Amino acid sequence: MLTHTAIRTGFSRAANNASPRAHSGSFFDSISLMGAAMPYGRDAEIYGENEPADYVYRVISGAVRTYKVLGDGRRQIGAFYLPGDIFGLETGDEHSFSAEAISDAKILVVKRSALLALAERESEAARQLWSVTGQELRRVQDHILLLIKTAKERVGSFLLEMAKRHPGGNDVELPMSRQDIADYLGLTIETVSRTLTELENSASIKLASARHIVLRNRRALGVLNG
Repeated sequence: MLTHTAIRTGFSRAANNASPRAHSGSFFDSISLMGAAMPYGRDAEIYGENEPADYVYRVISGAVRTYKVLGDGRRQIGAFYLPGDIFGLETGDEHSFSAEAISDAKILVVKRSALLALAERESEAARQLWSVTGQELRRVQDHILLLIKTAKERVGSFLLEMAKRHPGGNDVELPMSRQDIADYLGLTIETVSRTLTELENSASIKLASARHIVLRNRRALGVLNG
């Protein structure tokens, strides 16, 4: 994890470069000017579970996973965050999950207090922050429902979710490993690999490579999605 000194230095530079009209643009323009872009290497920790939630984060490039290590040593991934996504928003004062960069990533780090102050000053910023918070709540609810489905339903739903969030349409380049996918879906890596092969054999998808998947039959996957 980057040290707080490094983060503070980054904020100091960002403040020096910010325009006096920092809050005159959109919500995301505003937080870009308020924050500091920090590099994280592959598998680097961004924050840990139960650490103070003093900052909010936005993915500029790369991808991020949030996770918990369960009492029996298993890892449960809570979410994947892709470029443009905001993460680290908490209802309390501590992070409920840990966060790591999946690959080399650049992350915008914004002081939580500054973000809340912006929302207090500007009603549009408050509305957009509320919208982001609502999207995060829906994501948590969708993930809970996903975990009660069959293995094939979980994998099919996951692929549709990634395609929806990916600019390539039916061509999906997954930034995460199959172990990551398994830990997100509550399955074993063997089950994920077997299910992907079954979907390919049924012509629902094409496995162009280990992480490059082409959706060939969205309707079939949609049926699995319920």
